[in-house]
Amino acid sequence: MFRGSIVALATPMEAGQGAEVPIDWDGLRGLCALHIENGSDGIVAVGTTGESATLNEEEHCEVIRQVVQQVRKRVPVIAGTGANSTTEAIRLTACARTAGADACLLVTPYYNKPTQEGLYLHHRAVAEAVAIPQILYNVPSRTACDMLPETVERLSRVKHIVGVKEATGDLSRVEALRERCGPDFMLLSGDDATSMEFILRGGQGVISVTANVAPKAMHEMCAAATKGDRARAASIDARLRGLHRDLFAESNPIPVKWALHEMGLVRRGIRLPLTWLAEPYPARVREAMRQAGVPVAAAEASA
Repeated sequence: MFRGSIVALATPMEAGQGAEVPIDWDGLRGLCALHIENGSDGIVAVGTTGESATLNEEEHCEVIRQVVQQVRKRVPVIAGTGANSTTEAIRLTACARTAGADACLLVTPYYNKPTQEGLYLHHRAVAEAVAIPQILYNVPSRTACDMLPETVERLSRVKHIVGVKEATGDLSRVEALRERCGPDFMLLSGDDATSMEFILRGGQGVISVTANVAPKAMHEMCAAATKGDRARAASIDARLRGLHRDLFAESNPIPVKWALHEMGLVRRGIRLPLTWLAEPYPARVREAMRQAGVPVAAAEASA
């Protein structure tokens, strides 16, 4: 059900940079339509790229509802519902289930650095509390907490836990997780730069930042890799390498929101403590967009 290029959707906001910049609901619906038209295989609402850390719970749940309503079951919607509080993660996951999301994505609790046993108990508690498919999310570069393959193996046996988004970029984990968790447990990459190889080694897809800017190309690359067509996948991925790199020139989602603005898709809006993309990075991101074949006419007009 969850495979291919699944976009980690940015959350559009009204123009401005501040603590309470409003969400641009029309812009959000427009981005959903764009991804349906360009072949994205799924949408993650309110993940890291969706500025989940700056949205309150009411906004968080409303973004999920709006995305579900706009998508209308044409592709799966996965709701980001992780938190470093188990009770908050349960509340958000329950909200996503009520909103009609197809699954939830739960990041390892950040900042408080739980043990492997703590990770197991946290995710088991959420899975036991809310009957919805749940995908673990391991991104130690953000959370300072690495969920090890043996912990994923334990959790793969828990009802409602159906897969993992592995964002370490360590490709050796594909084989390790597949061997430990079996053929039916879903493995998704969380690292665009290594996603092609991740899929070729047996992963089902990628939850992608790059897909915000180049949705059709990411879909086509993932489709080729899934078929085992390394040559075609590599040819497409070569054009995307600059985006894989430079969409992380500053903290995600700063560069991707800048790129979407340059494409005329969102307003120049972001919430503190995130800031708008600073020099010298705009030129780098613009060049990566050109290499990928992404229209940058708006960027040239505003230069």
